[in-house]
Amino acid sequence: MRCPYCSGQRTRVIDTSHDSRGGIRRRRVCLGCDQRFSTYERAILATPLVIKQDGAREEFNRDKLARGIGIACVKRPVSAADIDRLIGEIESALQGMGKAEVSSRVIGDMVIAGLKELDHIAYVRYAIVYLGLDDLQAIRDEINRLLE
Repeated sequence: MRCPYCSGQRTRVIDTSHDSRGGIRRRRVCLGCDQRFSTYERAILATPLVIKQDGAREEFNRDKLARGIGIACVKRPVSAADIDRLIGEIESALQGMGKAEVSSRVIGDMVIAGLKELDHIAYVRYAIVYLGLDDLQAIRDEINRLLE
């Protein structure tokens, strides 16, 4: 592991911990500059190709999903850990499907369900774009469904 401070190649693991999704967090120290830093390891499992609405296919991109969810959660009391957990759950569900390809609609449905549990305002923000709520009445109807 290369040190992020001095780019030295010699580091030593001080502590290792495991998370609920099977990832490993390692606390390290650089033997060259004595700086400490953390690394996070997770298994890279095959995720299916995403079939877009126009029929194009692309690799699943965790960062792209994080950006979309992050935009919906801006200035909301949703922690980065909660967003990361939701993204991890979606990625695990996709890997667990065992399919080579999955529709972007399936991923969107997973996001909308997760945001509905996480934060209602973030859910509405995402739903406006995802569900194509293009007028105030449609947005009001969706909010009324949430309130019921």
